[in-house]
Formats: sequence, C-alpha cells, structure tokens
Amino acid sequence: MLKFDTQRAAYRDFADLLDTDLYQPLPDDWFVGITDVIDSTSAIALGRYKDVNYAGASAIAALGNAWNSFDFPFVFRGDGAAFAVHPGQLASATTVLQQTTAYARDVLQLGLRAGLVSVREIRASGSDVRTAQFAASDAATYAMFAGGGLNWADRQIKAGKYTISPSPSSTPPDLTGLTCEWAPIPSQRGEILSLLVEPSNHSQSQHFAILARQILAILEAGEGRSRPVPDDIAITTEVADYLGGRGWSDVVSNSDYRRYDDVLRLTLDCTTAQIRKVEALLVAARDRGEISFGLHRQSHALMTCLVPSGNRASHLHFLDGMGGGYTKAAAMLEAQSSDG
Repeated sequence: MLKFDTQRAAYRDFADLLDTDLYQPLPDDWFVGITDVIDSTSAIALGRYKDVNYAGASAIAALGNAWNSFDFPFVFRGDGAAFAVHPGQLASATTVLQQTTAYARDVLQLGLRAGLVSVREIRASGSDVRTAQFAASDAATYAMFAGGGLNWADRQIKAGKYTISPSPSSTPPDLTGLTCEWAPIPSQRGEILSLLVEPSNHSQSQHFAILARQILAILEAGEGRSRPVPDDIAITTEVADYLGGRGWSDVVSNSDYRRYDDVLRLTLDCTTAQIRKVEALLVAARDRGEISFGLHRQSHALMTCLVPSGNRASHLHFLDGMGGGYTKAAAMLEAQSSDG
C-alpha cells in the first residue's frame, strides 16, 4: 500500500505547484469526497451567493470539527468542496455528510449533493488522485489536488453514483467557526476575475505548467499584483477577537485565492487589459485542444472564513467572486468540455 505523509513540507511558491509531478499519490484505500450545491446558478441569480458559498464550505467545517483537526486535504470550490478521507474515518465522514446535506436542505433551503468514492475505483477508471501542500502563510496551509481523479469523481456523483442521502435525524453538523458574513470586497484594479483552466490531458504536467505560468505572469504583473484582498482594511475589536487576536494583515496572508484541484482556480483583481491578454492566450490554447477554460468578471470578491476553534491563529479565508464567480466560470468550462 502506498504511504501518505500528511505532515510533508508545504511549498511556499504557488508556481511550484503547477508542476504536478511533485504531488504525492493518495493510498488506494483512502476516499475522495465531493459536495456541490445543486442548481447553484439559480440560487446565485436570486442573490443568494453567500448562502451558496456557505453551503460550499460547510462540509470542510463539519468534518474538521467532527475530527477535532483540519489536518486533512481539502479544497473549497465555490459552490462545493473536495476532500480526502482516511479509511478509518469513513464512517464518521459519511455521518457528517448526511448531517450537512440535511442542514443545507432544511436550514439553507439548498440542495447539497454529496458523495464518497474510493481512490482504488478512481485509479481503475484511469484517473489518479495526488496531493501537495501550499503554505499561504506560516499559519495557513492549503491542499492542492492533481491527476484528474477529483473531476472524475465529481462527474460520477453528479450522475447519481456514490451519493450520500441527507440524514433522517435532526442532529445538525458542527459548523463552529464558519462564517460568510464579511462584506464583499470591491475591486481595486478594475474587475474581479474568476478563472478556471483545466488541462485536456492530466498526465502532461509540464506542458500545462508552462501555460499556467504564462497566465500568472500576466495576471500578477504590476504594482500591488492581483491579490483580491487589499492591505488596508480596518477591522473591529470583535473581528480581531474572532481571529484569535490577529489583525487584517493575517487575513490577507491567509487568503486562498489561488489553487489547483485538477483545475487551475483563480480569484484575482485584474485590469481589463490583463483579462484581455489572458483570454487571448486561453482561446489559442483551447483551439489547439490543450485546455478547456471558463471565466467570469464581477465587481466584488466574496470571502468565506473558517476559524478553527482549537487554533484560531490558523484561520482560513476562501475567496470567490460575488457575481457568481466559480459557478458561472464552471458553466462556461463545462460547455466547452461537452462541445469537445
């Protein structure tokens, strides 16, 4: 059986993580969990973007609280999440997902789809699941995924396989520390860009890494770069207490606005000229059959925060676009994939 080291050193340069040959395979007996809000596009059209993001992050919060640890690979995907589950935690993960889907239905009035798939079955399908760690700061570390396995699992669960039904009991999930009550963050440079780029062939890591680095070079050029969280926001004493006595500078450094989870997923504050350059680059790569992509522009970014009760210094901040963000970008990407 493959060994998996959850304590492996994290990479500090996000560009390094574009080379997915560096990623560590998950063992065959682990599981991949996927959640997503059903028909999130309609909910967002009704202005419920905060509820969608809250539901999207709910499984991460509930699992970490149930296990008293957030030391497991997970990624926020806007209207859902993906995560890895140790075989010894499969029963508890199933219970938590049953509770979380029931909570989304009964409290948020949103359908939350959830499922668990074994890594062994994912590999039998021809895909893989590998992970790496990105240190956004000294206190905040985020997982990255590669190999195409998350997207394969996502497609299977959306097709009705491996799904987990809502719990018939009234026991709610423990969502302590999760909030989406922060004010939307306006663009400082022009527009908030939500961008998804998926390689057509997940085994060609080096080829995709070249394109991804070109994208980042365009979007992160210039003064202030393109981080969507500005440096100069004042926070109240109540907020500082919620963050464990930490200030806004920690929010900035702990924010998750760049990730890779079989898809390069970016929420960035960009100029119109930058977006045009990147879109031209992406269209050319798509026409060569190398990628599919989706993007969406909006005026504000939206922050969903998770502050572990046992270690508030490691507060995590997930970014999405306020106008539909990853959900609308995903619709564009999926349309391209189906056309291909």
